[in-house]
Amino acid sequence: MSTSHIVAQHLPFLRRYARALTGSQTSGDAYVAEVLEALIADPSIIRDGGDPRVQLYRIFTKVWGSVAVNRRTHAPDRSGSVEERLGHLTPKARQAFLLVAVEGFSEGDAAQVLEVDTSAVRHLVEEAGRELAAEIATDVMIIEDEPLIAFDLEGLVESLGHRVLGIARTHAEALDLAKAKRPGLILADIQLADGSSGLDAVNELLKAFEVPVVFITAYPERFLTGERPEPAFLIAKPFQPATVSAIISQALFFERKARRRVTA
Repeated sequence: MSTSHIVAQHLPFLRRYARALTGSQTSGDAYVAEVLEALIADPSIIRDGGDPRVQLYRIFTKVWGSVAVNRRTHAPDRSGSVEERLGHLTPKARQAFLLVAVEGFSEGDAAQVLEVDTSAVRHLVEEAGRELAAEIATDVMIIEDEPLIAFDLEGLVESLGHRVLGIARTHAEALDLAKAKRPGLILADIQLADGSSGLDAVNELLKAFEVPVVFITAYPERFLTGERPEPAFLIAKPFQPATVSAIISQALFFERKARRRVTA
């Protein structure tokens, strides 16, 4: 396949990434144009045998990183949109978050794009998760029947700047709590000790209002079938606090973007 056909396949997605990274369609397209000019000048920079999408994004990263302004950081403007707040993340963390959370790259592929090791990508995504969580604080309901886990989640959520509305231990408690205090995010175990289901509780709540949900379970493989509906955000037990932080931020980030599309 020719270089032009390879680029054409991935160009819409690269433009999406460039826009999110720069915060502007005009600016993003300007960087993409620089990438195209580099490819016209030297098509061999897309090497045979490598993943062409990874290579294309790697070339874009080199172009974007060559401009000094992209390495600066600024104090966050908390009055801005989620996309604007994303722009205030440190550059590498912003890139890693977008590559993994938005573009769907694996940590390994994102590491190749950024030319760092996989552990560095994981650290950057976690860093972005913590920073974004603090920027988009909300009210959180926890559905968890194990007291120690519930306590850990409550402390973690509050450390990120969110407010915990309450902890429900059963399906019935979850419904009652959500009716009294509508949450902006739900963290839910799937199998509850009394035999009820956190998944059923969430599905019932979603009939009444829309809210992002992060499911937490010791048996994630049971709920990842590749078909919809299924838990879109899933954390396996035992979990790492940094993972919870990053996933919470992803869930809130996408929810805010979806809301803006609806109201636009």
